[in-house]
Amino acid sequence: MNVKNPDLSRFFAPGIDNSGTYLLDPEESRHAVKVLRLNPGDLLELADGKGSIYTCSIIESSKKGTLLEIQDKHFTESRSSYRLNLVISPTKNSERFEWLLEKACEIGIDEITPLVCHRTERRDLNNERLQKILVAAMKQSLNVWLPVLHPIVQFKVLIKQPFSGLSAIAHCIKSEKNNLSEVLALTPEVRNIRILIGPEGDFSESEIEEALNAGFKPLSLGVSRLRTETAGIVACTELAMIMRRLN
Repeated sequence: MNVKNPDLSRFFAPGIDNSGTYLLDPEESRHAVKVLRLNPGDLLELADGKGSIYTCSIIESSKKGTLLEIQDKHFTESRSSYRLNLVISPTKNSERFEWLLEKACEIGIDEITPLVCHRTERRDLNNERLQKILVAAMKQSLNVWLPVLHPIVQFKVLIKQPFSGLSAIAHCIKSEKNNLSEVLALTPEVRNIRILIGPEGDFSESEIEEALNAGFKPLSLGVSRLRTETAGIVACTELAMIMRRLN
């Protein structure tokens, strides 16, 4: 978490620069003026989703948005001890997948890649809605880095994509698997991590075999059979706790 001033309301401002002023878009402006009842002279914070927080004061509001004067800028480095790309199959129930994105963003994650597998039931996503959920979670949790939401990708395509780091696949089929600490210990110097989570019904045996042949490490997330979104949260949380201990 990266908190500059928890007493100030925070808004999303993609594309903000150091030009001196910024026009808050109509949607964010309505929340600032109509909901929070902020007035000219009041202070607020803008997050660009790329590590920078701007302290601003309100100049005036109009139908076009709220004009702000930038007073201060603060940059926070990314969670540099590690990077996580959670590659996960969308759930049939869209609300469960949206919940996953919200909570993963709050915990701290760098990239999310929706994955289409043999047993994936939902193969189309409302990216605009998912992006709004991530932005809202970033603001609510006072994080300053917005996770990258990648386009949905086919399993066979993803496992062939080059990746510099540690790749692991969590699955339910009984086999020799290590927990996350043990998988990380195999390459202790690696801090770029990609974890695959399968759909409801798990990966197929052929998909698991393909992933292992492509260099993915088999991963266990415990003895319980987890829902897809639960497995995603467990992976994010366990990795965050392990890296916190190591650092």
